[in-house]
Amino acid sequence: MLMQENIVLAPLTTLKIGGMARYFVAAKNAGEVQEAVELARERDLPVFVLGGGSNLLIADAGWPGLVVKIAIPGTERRPQLNDQGKAVFDVGAGENWDRFVSEAVRARCAGVECLSGIPGSVGGTPVQNVGAYGQEVSETIESVQVLDLKDGQLRELCNEACQFGYRSSIFNKGEPGRFVVLSVAYALVPNGEPRISYIDLKRHFDGWETTPTLAETREAVRHIRALKGMLIVPGDPDCQSAGSFFKNPVLSETQHEDLIKRAAARRLNVPSYPALESHKKVSAAWLVEHSGFARGFGFGRVGISSKHALAIVNRGGATAAEVLALKEQIQHRVEEIWGVCLEPEPVMVGF
Repeated sequence: MLMQENIVLAPLTTLKIGGMARYFVAAKNAGEVQEAVELARERDLPVFVLGGGSNLLIADAGWPGLVVKIAIPGTERRPQLNDQGKAVFDVGAGENWDRFVSEAVRARCAGVECLSGIPGSVGGTPVQNVGAYGQEVSETIESVQVLDLKDGQLRELCNEACQFGYRSSIFNKGEPGRFVVLSVAYALVPNGEPRISYIDLKRHFDGWETTPTLAETREAVRHIRALKGMLIVPGDPDCQSAGSFFKNPVLSETQHEDLIKRAAARRLNVPSYPALESHKKVSAAWLVEHSGFARGFGFGRVGISSKHALAIVNRGGATAAEVLALKEQIQHRVEEIWGVCLEPEPVMVGF
């Protein structure tokens, strides 16, 4: 295990923002993760676990302790199907997420094809219960191997133990900071059909006489994401972001009715769709755009993507403080106009 000092973290994030880590380790296996954590404990250093850096805002002051970058690679398909007749893939937490999706699609295994093009590493997917275009990883995760920081032991958490919810899990809501994700087991459907349930995908395939293949669905998702600036394309200024900066609010019936009344007073209709039982999920992008923050809005070195209202972008040389200022401006205006509190999606580190 190689420990480095004073490593700049900005290049390790998709926002390209953040100060230095006092100490830094790239851990390539579970043993190195355990060693790094134990060393930090001996030196009384705070630990931050870094994945692909795609859903993250690091403070300008950086991190005063040890940053452990999870660099555990590899994808291995188990030789036999599980009890439900599904193919299980064991994937290292440091593996590139989209590369794994590509492998699953090439193997003609369904379940993650709509999650194509999402930046970052595999280890971050159970933490946020990553979802897009009608799929969530909680639908396919069989188990997660973790390091339990309470006692330094390796454990395997089944799907139920992960406590998955909308963009939440035991890792970020139930017991945040307790577990380090080391690998994830995904159970996929061999020769399964793609899920074409999301409106954007339905529009894309409208008029097709045959059912799209998994590969065609993957390419469609990547195409749609690219149009929204949500696909990492070198040189595209709209791609220097942390992805969607705000979660789609999930409202109660009363809150939703209040929002509809406010919109009606402005002669507007609120797009929404059923979410959690009696609750309603509302488009955060719609709220942002109808609060005076059009695509391309911004000042100085930070702004909103010209392709997607939910992405705050670094136009070059931006600071974390500038990103926070724009975030707070958006939140204040949305709550003032619509009575809805937007919750940030990225992990905030070092503030």
